[in-house]
Amino acid sequence: MVSDFLVLGSGIAGLSFALRAAEHGSVTILTKGEALDSNTAWAQGGISAVLDPNLRSEGDSFEQHVADTLDAGAGLCKESVVRDIVSEGTATIDELLSYGVTFDKSNQDPELFALGNEGGHTKRRVLHSKDTTGYAIVSALIKKVKAHPSITFLENHFAIDLITTGKLGVVTEDRVLGAYVLDEDSGEVNIFRSDRIVLATGGCGKVYLYTTNPDSSTGDGLAMAWRAGATISNMEFVQFHPTCFYNPAAVGAKARSFLVSEAVRGEGGRLVNADGEEFTLEHDSRGSLAPRDIVARAIDHEIKKTGASCVYLDVTHKPVGFMRERFPNIYNTLLKFGLDCEKQPIPVVPAAHYQCGGAVTDANGKTTIRGLFAVGEVACTGLHGANRLASNSLLEGNVVARRALNSMLKSYPLQLVSPSSPPIPAWEDGDATSIDEQVLISQNWDELRRLMWNYVSIVRTDNRLKRAAHRLRNLRKEVREYYWGFKVNSDILELRNLVTVAALIVDCAIQRKESRGIHYTLDYPTKNPKYQRDTELRRF
Repeated sequence: MVSDFLVLGSGIAGLSFALRAAEHGSVTILTKGEALDSNTAWAQGGISAVLDPNLRSEGDSFEQHVADTLDAGAGLCKESVVRDIVSEGTATIDELLSYGVTFDKSNQDPELFALGNEGGHTKRRVLHSKDTTGYAIVSALIKKVKAHPSITFLENHFAIDLITTGKLGVVTEDRVLGAYVLDEDSGEVNIFRSDRIVLATGGCGKVYLYTTNPDSSTGDGLAMAWRAGATISNMEFVQFHPTCFYNPAAVGAKARSFLVSEAVRGEGGRLVNADGEEFTLEHDSRGSLAPRDIVARAIDHEIKKTGASCVYLDVTHKPVGFMRERFPNIYNTLLKFGLDCEKQPIPVVPAAHYQCGGAVTDANGKTTIRGLFAVGEVACTGLHGANRLASNSLLEGNVVARRALNSMLKSYPLQLVSPSSPPIPAWEDGDATSIDEQVLISQNWDELRRLMWNYVSIVRTDNRLKRAAHRLRNLRKEVREYYWGFKVNSDILELRNLVTVAALIVDCAIQRKESRGIHYTLDYPTKNPKYQRDTELRRF
């Protein structure tokens, strides 16, 4: 299949790009699984934006949003990128409203938006749709995408690898030509041809044992970009969300990792220990509303100090009915687990949430490979630095998608296939057979996630990182044998990508001999000016 634009992923970044690009040419969107299997769809809190003066909260400004973002990023944000993205907040909200997204309005003035507060923000600037903001956004975008005549939207299509001139041995500037894609329904691998490809595949939370992410978050786009030769940066910075529901009666990790939005703390929720003490104040004067890296470490420290299994998010002091009205999804989900959060504190623990690193791009999503753009969590634009400010991710996804299209149209003349493009060989299975022991895959999957949780999570040491690197070398060898020895399926492909991403996280973490933002190591517990720079990796 040939198209002017090929988009991999169905979150806010990919869908926003596709809707704009479709006004200029044909667009194909591919997503593994179903359309709503994305981090965007699972996002609860909201989207941060400083709006026009008549709609913004009292005393807020673009400069203040920039300052909050830079503070959270611990010295590694690119200020010019932060300014570019923050300044387009109003344009993003206007665009989402035009697509049919609705945001909650103020009880005092129905003409104004209800703006929430979250950790690291000094002003209320988070727009929301109850506590299912991401779902509201992506549902509206998918409806528009599926109705557009120039867009082909294919679910259950798993991109295996990017096809580049370099991989085909063409001695010219390396550029993208398309992708090999597994049709998960038929098991066939097909070629999707395009000279303009957007990676919008989200993050890699499933590389950890406990995560807030959906099962689809296996770092596929990042791993493909790495194998294609793109520069990767700052993968040591994996953000752990401080407040995920901990249910000791649950079987498996899924129920224990239900996200309790940061917006709950923004509305007055307090983190306390079993004695009701607000322990976070010992670590930061902002207490429960400090940036996520500080709060996650405070919880980790409290759990290890006391030997408790969790801490508690207490909202019992709020008026009866408040949680049911403001956070209906969280309230009802907790109720299904037998907990009424208006009467009982919520047991919580941190869990892997968001990668701040990714494929290196400029502010327009342009990677180091010609024709390849990356937008959203898969990319490292410089907005987040060493720690993401809450609710900046949805803003980034929409803004950079807009900028990516403008850059793409200027740089690459619109034609279906470049006359100089070499032929692409069909996919060959060779002597590969179908895997007959799925337990081999599940065993390696479990081992990988557990070793990353134990050795490369909130608190790290050189010794733990070295152990992780050693075991990952063996896992990569085993997974490589599965990949080449058996016909590909989604399980093999996800494991292959997870092992690749895990190795990138560890390699970056080993290089950073300091503690900064989300990356905290007991061997180097303070910042070092020598490392106030990005950690970059490139495959040669």
